[in-house]
Order: sequence, then C-alpha cells, then structure tokens
Amino acid sequence: MTTMLEQRNTGAAVLLLALLASQMCPAQEHPHDLVVYGGTAGGALAAIAAAREGLDVALVEPKRHVGGMVTGGLGATDFGKKYVIGGYCREFFARLGRHYGEDISWFFEPHVAQQTMDDWLAEAKVKVYLQERVDHVEKEGTFLRALVMESGERFAAPVFIDASYEGDLLPRAGISYTWGREGRAQYNESLAGRLAEGLYHQFSVRVSPFDDQGNLIPLVQGSDPGEVGAADKKVQAYNFRLCLSNNRENQVPFPKPSNYDPARYELLRRYLQAKPDIAIKDVLSISMMPNGKTDINNKGPVSTDHIGASWDYPEADYAKRAAIWEDHKQYVLGFLYFLANDESVPKRLREEVNSWGLAKDEFADNDHWPHQLYVREARRMIGEYVMPQRDAQEDRAKVDSIGMGSYNIDSHHVQRFATPDGAARNEGDVQVRVEPYEIPYGVLLPKREECTNLLVPVCVSASHVAYSTLRMEPQYMIMGHAAGVAAALAAKQSASVHEIDRGVLQQRLREQKQVLSMLDASADFVDAASLPGIVVDNTQAQVTGEWFSSNSVNPYVGTDYLHQEEGGAGSVRFVPALGAAGQYEIRVAYSAHPNRASNVRVVVHAADGDHVTFVDQSNPPAEPPFVSLGIFPLEPGNFVDIETAKADGYVVADAVQFLAKPK
Repeated sequence: MTTMLEQRNTGAAVLLLALLASQMCPAQEHPHDLVVYGGTAGGALAAIAAAREGLDVALVEPKRHVGGMVTGGLGATDFGKKYVIGGYCREFFARLGRHYGEDISWFFEPHVAQQTMDDWLAEAKVKVYLQERVDHVEKEGTFLRALVMESGERFAAPVFIDASYEGDLLPRAGISYTWGREGRAQYNESLAGRLAEGLYHQFSVRVSPFDDQGNLIPLVQGSDPGEVGAADKKVQAYNFRLCLSNNRENQVPFPKPSNYDPARYELLRRYLQAKPDIAIKDVLSISMMPNGKTDINNKGPVSTDHIGASWDYPEADYAKRAAIWEDHKQYVLGFLYFLANDESVPKRLREEVNSWGLAKDEFADNDHWPHQLYVREARRMIGEYVMPQRDAQEDRAKVDSIGMGSYNIDSHHVQRFATPDGAARNEGDVQVRVEPYEIPYGVLLPKREECTNLLVPVCVSASHVAYSTLRMEPQYMIMGHAAGVAAALAAKQSASVHEIDRGVLQQRLREQKQVLSMLDASADFVDAASLPGIVVDNTQAQVTGEWFSSNSVNPYVGTDYLHQEEGGAGSVRFVPALGAAGQYEIRVAYSAHPNRASNVRVVVHAADGDHVTFVDQSNPPAEPPFVSLGIFPLEPGNFVDIETAKADGYVVADAVQFLAKPK
C-alpha cells in the first residue's frame, strides 16, 4: 500500500520529469511552402500573392503589427504617376476606397489601413506570426532551409522572401549587401556620393552651430562632411509620420518626453529667432487625411527628420536598434513639445501647433504614437543585377520588367555640419523628377552563387540613388506582388528563383493587372502627341521659383502637372515653336479642384502686346483639361506665362495648346 508521503514524492517526480521533458523538447516546427520575413506592406502583398497562387504561406513579423509604414502613419501615398500602379497594390488602395465610399483612396487613416490589411491577409488565409525575430538561418550550400527565431521557433520552406526594411536575412544567409552612399565613379552616377549643394529643406538664413565656447550645439554632426562625390556609410534621415487631429474631441496633447531637454533644440530656437514670421507649414509638412487627421512629414531645415541619427541603424543589433528607435521617438516628441510650449517660440506659431494633438483614435495600443519608424533606407542587397541611376532616367525599359516606378529620385538629408565660415548646413537631400521606368526582376535576386531560394522585394539590389526612387511604399508593394508570384512558380516547379520562366511570371502578373510597361497603363492623362496644333507641356516649359510635380487630380496632359501652394512665388513660361506669324487660339490645361486658386493670372505675350486673363482653376474647364483664352496674333518668340502673384489657392501649370486659325 502506497503511503501519502510516497504519493506526494511520486507526484513531485512526475512534475519534475514533465518540466524537464518540456525544456528538452525541440522548438515548434513551422513547415510552409513559403516563408515571408517582414510584415511590411511589401511583405504582406508578397504573402497574399503567393497564397492566391495556392501556396501555404507564413508571414513572420518581428513587431506587433503588419503593414509597415502603410499602416504606421504614411497615409499620404507617394504614388508618383498613379497610372503605373496596378496589380494587387492598386487593389489595396481600392479596398481602402470601399471603406470611404470611393473608387480608390490614396489618402487614408492608419487604423483603416491596418484593418484593411489584416482582413485581406485573413481572407487569403496567410498564417501571420507576430513578435518573432530571426536569430539565425539554416543553410546548405546555396539553399536556405529554415529561419530559427530568438524564441526557438523554426520556420522551414523551399522558398523564402525577405521583405523587412532592414534586410535582416541578408547577413545571416551570407548574401552580399551594402548601405550608405556609393561614390560617383562606382556606377557613373551624377547624384551619387556627398553632394555639393542642396536646395530643399535648407537654411535660408545664417544660423550658427556653435555655443559660446566654440563647441557644436546638439543636432550638428561635425565640420567635415567629406569630399563632394565621395562614398560614405551615412544613411538618410528617418522620422515618424505622425497622425495628428485638429478636432479637440479627438486629441491627445503632445506629451512631454521622459528625457526632454530644451537645449537639444537650440538650433531650432536660433532658426526661429532668425525667422520670426515662420508658420507651422514652414516647419511641418501637413497632408490632410479623412476626418480631420494628418500625415505629418518633415519640412524645412530643422523638423521631424532626425538628421545624422540613423547612420548606425542598418548594422545595429536588436538592442541598439531599439535605442535608436527610442531616440527618434524622443527627438520628434521633444520637437513637438518645444514648438507647443517653449517661450522662445513665436506666440503665433505656438498657438498654431497647439491647435493640433495626437489623434486619440489612432495607435491606441501605443500611446497614440506610430508603431513604425520610417526607415527610409537601411541595407541594400548587391544581387544579380544592381539598378543604377540611369535605369530611372535613361535606360528605362527592361526585358524582365515586373512592375514600374515613377516617383522622384528622393533622398532626405544625410548630415548636418558646420561650414568653414561658421554656419549650419544640411546635406544629402535629392529631389529629381523621373519619367516612368520599368523595374527588372533581377533587383529581387541574390547572386546565384550565394542563394537560390530567396527573393528580396524591399532591400532590393540598387545603388543609393536608384533606391531613392524605388523606396516608395507602392513600389515595395508592386515588387512584393511580383516576388510572391515568382516564389509560387519556384515552389511549384522545384526550381531556383533564378531559373523560373520570366515570361511566364510576366504573363501571370499581367493577368493580375500589374503594369509592366506603358503599354499596360490605364492612364488618366492626355497624350500631348494626340492633340492638334502645337502643345507645350510643363516638361518643356521654363520654370521660375519652386514648383512641385503631381498627378493626383486628373485629367492632365502628359505624365504630370506643376503646382504651387497659396503664397508661392514664381511663374511657368510656355514658348511654342511657331513656324509663322498668324492668329492662334490659346488653350490652357489644368486639373480643377476646390483647393485651386480662383484668380490664376495668365499673361499672353502676343504680337500686339500683353493680354492678361484670370482663370478660375477651382472650376472644371469647359473642355477638360483645357479652357480657351481666346484668339491672339502671335509671331515666333511670343509666349504664355502662368503666374502665382496674389493667387488665392493652389496654382496649376500643366500645358498650353496653340491652334492656328485660317487667315
């Protein structure tokens, strides 16, 4: 007969054995047809695309949310030319549109994007694993077998996709990569390396970066920016894209950061002191989203971009990245708190800032703060094909195209330094327009000798300059879509990602309405070549002042139009190549919108003198996109100016048509 003591001892032994057994058990296995690491929007679309092809897909995300910047505050889509955005990327924005009762929505609230993405992944039956960070990989030769997470979980598959912003599988899988800026000579790029001058987000007044003892004040990195055109390992600035509200009932006041020190913002204080008439629109880029909310971005020389604080991020371990992340949060929070509360800030600006607050109904599980740091660039793979600057400007057609890009070559400032004459200067900002270009499949592929079953649609194989146009979320999503379909072809054929039939991939993508070339585009524009008479597009015009390219409102002539905000200064001159003097009807193109000026000054410099007309661009033209100004006597050398003087809204300069009239 067993005594009570023996029963207790036996029970304890069983519990001990069970505990030891649980500790000795191997980590849980997760076999799938495809494992996508990185729940960015590009990663989510890669997973959805592969799942729609019939694969069992795991989407593994290190943090608590999927969607990356698309669900993390970037609600003002960097679409470039919208007509090159097709496939599943466009479907996502159409799904957003259904929420708002529109055909498509390019501007949206973060929580709506989050719900849309979560619902779509569930609908596609993608298995989503959150808060799983990769520790190491298992690899045999060029074949990646499994990802082993810090938790011990193991994800195995015949094909993998690294869709993280950081490219964390690249070093672990022995794949070549780089970060920072190449020198001009490496790929023969005019925009590469350290830049000589930068026009945008620059100090327009002299601000000293030194304190009374001659030491650099905070937010200034040094006095040696490097040689012009030289390579470096410096990374463009990161920030947070903030969702603010101007509705008092949906606001949370800007909280005081835990380590707030107003001395950190001495450079900002000096700048505001030198420009006392500055307004909120000069220090914050405010894009309005639905329901009185914003997507806030950097604006001006000292703003939400934490210049110089991102250099170590690409190669940092998880702990150091977390510290860099928190430093950015504290910096941006402090920036807002300073503007809202510091007595040195002009009262009018303080009042403007205090009319806003964090949106109470956004990021509720993260103190209303975005859950994603805007990692504009980290690692870049050096793969089968490295895309250089010329592919976005000159050699724009690609035989293995898997999608298109069209956004400007756009890099934010990389560093802030003291000039030899003792002034603060920002460096690294590039904003150069491009025409739509085709994205080659090769930028997704590692070198064959390094890995044969991995695709990389975010940290793609490109130079810093080319990456500066590829890095927009629609392009990540377009490349993610292509990567998902390519992974499905490789998995079904038991082939390497290099060996799949690229023609079959392109055919499948086109069936899914991906835009691989301009022949696939369903454009919202009018082709100037199809119009009668002489048409001078804005791309051929002479521009004075700072104008911005856009195609957010259609219809328009060519690939885009130029615009200026209310209060801007400048003009756009359209000079026709007239063969002979005569009578010409002059028609001006613009895309109407309520935010347009009602009094845009248009001056026809004709043979008999100047004729001034005021065009109401808030109302649609009689024959969209053109309105007729009348018939004028012209001779070679005459021209038309569209001016911004005293305009009461946005001014659009698109194209001018000259129609010869019979004598």
